[in-house]
Amino acid sequence: MRLEGKTAIVTGGGSGFGAGIARKFVAEGARVMVADINLAAAQEIADEIGGIAHQVDVANGDSVRAMAEAAFTAFNTLNILINNAGITHTPAPMEEVSEEDFDRVLAVNAKSVYLTAKYIVPHMKANGSGAILNVASTAGVSPRPNLNWYNASKGWMITATKTMAIELAPSGVRVNAINPVAGETPLLKSFMGEDTPEIRAKFIATIPLGRFSTPEDMANAALFLCSDEASMITGVAMEVDGGRCI
Repeated sequence: MRLEGKTAIVTGGGSGFGAGIARKFVAEGARVMVADINLAAAQEIADEIGGIAHQVDVANGDSVRAMAEAAFTAFNTLNILINNAGITHTPAPMEEVSEEDFDRVLAVNAKSVYLTAKYIVPHMKANGSGAILNVASTAGVSPRPNLNWYNASKGWMITATKTMAIELAPSGVRVNAINPVAGETPLLKSFMGEDTPEIRAKFIATIPLGRFSTPEDMANAALFLCSDEASMITGVAMEVDGGRCI
């Protein structure tokens, strides 16, 4: 029960890595708001784990403010924020990615971190404590061709993590990131372009441990970084990638 008495928001919590993190956090004693643009998916996970479902568009300021206010009302004190919601564009040469897709990727992957900070960091500062975890990607460290603007958005997230950590340290707020390699999530097909056994085998061949990331892998890393066991850790971007970035 490493999160006993703690409260958390998990964005993108209705599926994939976010759902895995939400399940693990509740199992370890936390109360969790499962926030997702897909309310039905959020509600399904919330019902399963005994959490709270909330619909949010993480790229919209009014929506993020409403999510934060709902969490403060439900929990009184918010201890943990997981910025997990993310998207990608279809693999393509950088100059062929549409402006619409570029704007959407940067809004969901980067602007969302700004918006959650805007509406949640003041609360954590006032409490003198808190843990923020940004779910970045190996793409921000070891980028792949044809995912240029997705790679860039995750590199932005890693830099944001480090600068948030140094600025918020005097307030008692820790900020870290995890860098998963591709996993069994709704984004997998988008990363690969198409999902075939041959493409999967080719992708897995680049991962020394020989498998994709799982929601459980991300949940275990997130649990540690957001628990008091990691009280001396801030500003790291932990690679949870089976050796992909070596």
